[in-house]
Amino acid sequence: MNGTMIQLLVLAGIAIFLILKLRSVLGTREGFEKPPIPLDQLHPTIVGKPEVIDGGKDHDIIDHTPEDSDSARALAEMKKIEPSFAVTPFLEGARGAYEMILMAFERGDLESIRPFLSDEVEESFAEAIAARARDGLTVEASFLGFKDLGLEEATYNFDSGMAEITVRFVGEQTYVVRNTAGEVVEGGPREIKKQRDLWTFARQMGSSDPNWQLVATGD
Repeated sequence: MNGTMIQLLVLAGIAIFLILKLRSVLGTREGFEKPPIPLDQLHPTIVGKPEVIDGGKDHDIIDHTPEDSDSARALAEMKKIEPSFAVTPFLEGARGAYEMILMAFERGDLESIRPFLSDEVEESFAEAIAARARDGLTVEASFLGFKDLGLEEATYNFDSGMAEITVRFVGEQTYVVRNTAGEVVEGGPREIKKQRDLWTFARQMGSSDPNWQLVATGD
């Protein structure tokens, strides 16, 4: 038997040994297999909300307001009362709420947004819509997007448990106001209007009702 044949037999033997070893360690993938264990069952702190180590920085707060500010302290108190609360998801929700409420107001449709308004804000919106109707004005508006959105201020009342968060919105929309004759009296179909608002949302922390209400508007 020549040297080449001996080398081939040796390599074949090594290959067979490695295959058998791997099969004994990894097993086979034949027949029914259990589904993989979800990652959050293995490492809940990786998939869930980031855990804040005692004495560490909570970036969910300080990414939106200075660390030593009154707003940061108020947000920290909100989280103590309701650990599931987080600032970043709240702002994402506020983004959607702003567009929904603003466009409903422009259409004169309060019914669809009534649960999200305090009594005072609802009354103010209703008066403005009624005034437009008396003047025979109609509004055509389309929301284009945000130029800026951020947390302006946060407060927490220890006695009542009420939290208030003021959000800064800067958006763009098309805005056309027509009279009863259909003539444009303000804006234009191709004119882009910049809308700047400061809206304050409130909620009692720890409440079973997850909805925040719009309690004040300004600019």
